[in-house]
Amino acid sequence: MTALTDLTWPEVASIAAQSVLAVPVGATEQHGPHLPFTVDTEIAEALCVRLAEQRDVVVAPAVTYGSSGEHAGFPGTLSIGQEAVEHLLAELVRSADAFAGVVLVSAHGGNAEPVRRAAGKLRAEGRRVLAWAPTGRPDDTHAGRTETSVMLALRPQAVHLARAERGNTTPLPNLIDTLRAGGLLAATTNGVLGDPAGATAEEGARILAAWTTSLTAAVTAWRRSDQQKRQSEGPDDRPSGGAVS
Repeated sequence: MTALTDLTWPEVASIAAQSVLAVPVGATEQHGPHLPFTVDTEIAEALCVRLAEQRDVVVAPAVTYGSSGEHAGFPGTLSIGQEAVEHLLAELVRSADAFAGVVLVSAHGGNAEPVRRAAGKLRAEGRRVLAWAPTGRPDDTHAGRTETSVMLALRPQAVHLARAERGNTTPLPNLIDTLRAGGLLAATTNGVLGDPAGATAEEGARILAAWTTSLTAAVTAWRRSDQQKRQSEGPDDRPSGGAVS
């Protein structure tokens, strides 16, 4: 696995043109009474590391703050909002033109819209960017069995199963209006959307493996499509230079 934190600039220069930069996009927000604030960031980082073990990928330091305003009713949540996330990611990817492309791996649902807008804007500029996020059950979207199992696989010492509580298990599409109007606190007093009961490290490992397979397949298809497009268009016509305003 190749991490940007372990490289010097000459080392990056020697591999960047053949490598994709994977950016873990997370959040710092409450995850019920039994999980840490860093769940989304840790999951995004783990998926990028697993991707880098299978493809020519350099893993960037994670974006640890996201759009988490819906969790504002729970102390400790830190959010920079959708506009800031969109602008941050756009500027970050613009600065990464040395790489063959950038994949944004977001593990926080609240980042979906700003990630989508940033990726669309960047693609319109001619930059090679893929946005990817893991999928799950609509009745288990936050601090439930899925995320609890994954964290048991990744960092079990951070999981407090004795404090785990069932939350609101109404499917997310039926809750979305409530969440938009009053935030998560209007839908769940303990910050959980789902039920962590039955979570195990073994299940978490299986979920991570399935997500890694999906992410790897998406990157492979994206790179293949991009290479075919470049061959048909001729010389590389990507923008040159770093970040622009």
